[in-house]
Amino acid sequence: MKKHTATNEQSGITLDFTHVMGKPEDGFLTTRDINAMEETIQKIHNVLLEKKANNTLGFYDLYTRNTMIDEVETMAKKLAPTCENLVVLGIGGSALGTIAVHRALNPWHYNLLPENSRKGPRLFIMDNIDPETLGSLLEFLNPEKTIINVISKSGSTAETMSQFLIARKWLMDNLGQTFNRHIVITTDPESGFLRKIAQMENFATLPIPADIGGRFSVFTPVGLFPLAMTGIDIRKLLAGCKAAAQTCTLPEVWKNPAYLSGIIHYIFEKKQGLKLWVMMPYSDSLKEISDWYTQLSAESLGKRFDIHGKEVFCGPTPIKALGATDQHSQLQLYMEGPRDKIFTFIEVETFRNNDITIPKAYEDIEGVEYLGGHTLGELLNTELRATRLALRTNKRPSITFRFPEINAWTIGQLIYILEVQVVFLGHLYQINPLDQPGVELGKQLTYGLMGRSGFEKSLKDVKQAESSALKQYVKTTLQ
Repeated sequence: MKKHTATNEQSGITLDFTHVMGKPEDGFLTTRDINAMEETIQKIHNVLLEKKANNTLGFYDLYTRNTMIDEVETMAKKLAPTCENLVVLGIGGSALGTIAVHRALNPWHYNLLPENSRKGPRLFIMDNIDPETLGSLLEFLNPEKTIINVISKSGSTAETMSQFLIARKWLMDNLGQTFNRHIVITTDPESGFLRKIAQMENFATLPIPADIGGRFSVFTPVGLFPLAMTGIDIRKLLAGCKAAAQTCTLPEVWKNPAYLSGIIHYIFEKKQGLKLWVMMPYSDSLKEISDWYTQLSAESLGKRFDIHGKEVFCGPTPIKALGATDQHSQLQLYMEGPRDKIFTFIEVETFRNNDITIPKAYEDIEGVEYLGGHTLGELLNTELRATRLALRTNKRPSITFRFPEINAWTIGQLIYILEVQVVFLGHLYQINPLDQPGVELGKQLTYGLMGRSGFEKSLKDVKQAESSALKQYVKTTLQ
């Protein structure tokens, strides 16, 4: 089988698309299928470059914003030495990217390490409002050695602001008038409720650039500050973005991993109905990359209307999986269930911390003895290889992003590639990949139910809808 890869010597990461190429009668692609899209790709490429030049795609050049980077590093250097715990209050795009990079680059059991073995404070990211989670955390922490980082661009996010009010009272009750030294606000540089509160309370602040949306914000102070606090080299992370940008801004689809991975997914979805997109890293450290990508894809591509106002109900469904864990929970479905999925594997060639060798033992037991002498990393990658081939045998296509190793540089590359991929896909589908109108109704109804002034109509609408639904339910069940 001929191996197909797209790489650049400066990129580090390789995109292996061998297992989407093959005979059309078997459901695979040919170079002709991709080349047939060349005119469309070039048009979109020109549009993206124009938007980039007009500063409407701000994430493209975050690695160039030296003032922002300096500000983050200065704040982290000031606070990290006396901070034992950093608590991030944020949800969605204010949390998922940070979680993904932290998990990828810091030791797996980072918070359990003794203080002299960590490069910074313990990190706790509160990305939900389950009262048991936040309550038990605050009982555990020493407020005198804790920094609370509140992240919301508008300051109107109900979940984050509720967490903030609770954490603020906790600090005030324990620290008195000095409580404000323990809060860092990451928000819009000029406007919004949090900006106003920060000015009133004299909180330290970091800006979220006006041209960056939440799910594209990991390389702004949203992610860079907590990552820098825990000792991650954010400049190396951004250098990875810069390296990826050199390929992701190329017009040639065969040299651009963002365009190539995007067009492959698009063709399979449009021509073969593969609407379920599974991302499956074979690395515990990269598990949360799938969580982050799920939000990036779902919020960017799931749209009711296209850019012309036509109702299209666009949106492939992203699915999170982990190799080899989900070989034992999902693979049966993937192998023999509906042929409606395309797979993105993430492979790590060299594992950190001296890959563990499996000891030789029970040499007279055939089903056990063969494992001895191999490493766990070798076994994990062998299972990836076997799974990928098994899926191909069943005519299930896949691509693979291959890491030479996990480090800040390669993580920066992958995230940048996937961000460009999703925006490119949005333009292929002719929808706006930067907004999220579908989440606004739920927010408005929540505001009404919680008694926010100005949302009385939302409360009335909720009560009417619930009353109607209840009556229908009772009528149906009693018949």
